[in-house]
Amino acid sequence: MKKFKLKYSWLPIALLGLTACDINNELEAIPEVETPVVAVDATGLDLSNYVAVGASFSAGFTDNALFIAAQENSFPNIISQKFQLAGGGDFVQPLMNDNIGGLLFGGNMIQGPRLYFNGSGPASLAALGAVPTTEVTTKLPSNNNNYGIPGAKSYHFVAPGYGSVNAVPLGQANPYFARVSSSETATVLGDAVANAPTFFTLSEIGGNDVLGYALGGGAGVDQTGNMNPATYGPADITDPTAFAGILTQMVDALTANGAKGVVGNIPYITSLSHFTTVPHNPIPLDAATAGAVNQAYAAYNQGLQGVLDAKNAGLLPAQVIALLDQAGFDQAEVDRRQITFAEGTSNAVVIMDEDLTDLSIVNPALTNMRQATADDLLVLTSSSFIGTLADPSNPLSVNGVAVPLADKWVLTPEEQNNIRVATDSYNATLKAVADGKGLGFVDFNAILQQAATTGLTFGDFTMTTDLVTGGLVSLDGVHLTARGYGLMANEFLKATDATYGSNFGVATDGLSDANDLPTNYSPTLR
Repeated sequence: MKKFKLKYSWLPIALLGLTACDINNELEAIPEVETPVVAVDATGLDLSNYVAVGASFSAGFTDNALFIAAQENSFPNIISQKFQLAGGGDFVQPLMNDNIGGLLFGGNMIQGPRLYFNGSGPASLAALGAVPTTEVTTKLPSNNNNYGIPGAKSYHFVAPGYGSVNAVPLGQANPYFARVSSSETATVLGDAVANAPTFFTLSEIGGNDVLGYALGGGAGVDQTGNMNPATYGPADITDPTAFAGILTQMVDALTANGAKGVVGNIPYITSLSHFTTVPHNPIPLDAATAGAVNQAYAAYNQGLQGVLDAKNAGLLPAQVIALLDQAGFDQAEVDRRQITFAEGTSNAVVIMDEDLTDLSIVNPALTNMRQATADDLLVLTSSSFIGTLADPSNPLSVNGVAVPLADKWVLTPEEQNNIRVATDSYNATLKAVADGKGLGFVDFNAILQQAATTGLTFGDFTMTTDLVTGGLVSLDGVHLTARGYGLMANEFLKATDATYGSNFGVATDGLSDANDLPTNYSPTLR
C-alpha cells in the first residue's frame, strides 16, 4: 500500500502555541443552496385556447357527483393553470351552484348530492339534510373550455339533441350538457369545435361505453356486431367498429384548424374499487343455520347430478342430450354449481349466472345459480343489499343465501372478458388515431394497472385503487380523487413534453404537487 508523508509537519507544533482565546468558535453560516428557477417553455405551442373534451373524469366528477371544488380540481383545470405559465388563456368551466352536488330539473331533484366519509364508509350528504341547488333549466353560456360531460358515451359526442333541455325529462339528453349546449340540437363535438381550440385533450372516450355494462353487473348487451348505436340500451357495450368511426370523426374535427393535443386511453374499469371492494364470501353462519341452508339446497344439488347421470345413461330424449352436449354440460359444471355452506364467516354468496347451461328443459327447478368464487366481481352497491330480506315477513329469505343475487349485482368472468375485449379494441383505436395525427398519448390503462397492483408514487404518497384509503379513487369507487386528477394532469403534461418538446416536467412548478390536492372533502363543505 502506498504511504503518504505529511507535507506540513510543522502545523501541529505551531498550533500548540495558540491559546483558547485565540480560537474563533463561531462557525460561518452555511449558505443556502438555491434551486435554480426553470421557466416553462412551450416551444412555440399555441396554448391560448385550451379545450378539454371528455366525460366525467374531464369534468372533475368525484364522490358520485359534480361540485365546484371538484371542478376546480379537475385535471383539465390543473393543466390550464400550468399552461398559463406559458401563454395559456383563461379556462372557463360550467361551474355548479354549490359544493353539494346533484341536479334539479324544474325544482325536482334528479340527481342526489355527493358522498362523504362518515367514519366507517361512504354516505350521502342527503343524510345530513343537504339538497342540490343546481338547476338544469338555468342555461349557462356555451363558450366553455371544459366539455367534460359525465355519462357521455362515444356516440353521444356526435348526437344532435344530446343537450336538449326538453329531452332531459324523457331520458333522451344529458342534463350536464343541457346546461351549456348552444341549442336544442347541438352536439358536444360541434360546440367544442366552435370554440376554436388551439390545443385540446381528449380523454375517457369509450370509458362509458363499457362502464354502464359493468355498473349493471353485465346485465346489458354486448353490441359487438351492431353498428347502430340508436338501438343500444343504456347498459350496452358499444361495437368497436362503430367506436372507431366516431373517434376518427372527433379527432378529425378537433385538428381541422391545426390544433395540437393529447389523447388518453381508458383503463380496465374492473380494476377500480367499485368492483374489487366487496368480497365474494362475506356470509357469516353458525352451524345450525348452515345445516338448515344445506338441507334446503340438497334437492338442487342432487337434481344437477341426476340430470348429468340421466344424460350419460341415455335416459333423456336425444334432442335434449344433444343440447346438453353442445352446451358442454359435464361433471365439472355440476361440481361448480353445487351449493354448500359451513359454519364460519367466509361463506360465498349465491348468484345467478346466465352463462351456465340452461337445465329448465329437463327440470324447471334447476335454475342457473351457483356460489360465487374469487373470480367473480361484486359491485360496490351490493354491500348494502347482501343479507337483506327478499320478503320482510320471511326471515329465511336472505338475499345472497336463500335468494340468489341477480345478474346486476355481479360481474362473472365471462362478463369481465366482454369488457376487457372491448376496452382493448377501443384503446388500440385511440393509440392508432393519436399516432396517425401526431398527437400526444397517455396510457392511462397502464397507470391504473400499476396503481391496482404495486401502487404508484405521486410526490410523498403511494397511491392505490383501494376504496377510501388508496388515495386515487374517490368514494364512489369509479371516479378519481382530486389528488388522482392531479396525477392525471401530470401525465398529460408529460405527454405534451414528449410530443411537442415543451418542458413542463422539469420546469419550476410545471407539474401539480400532490400535497396541494385533497383525497376527500369535508361534509361541512357546501
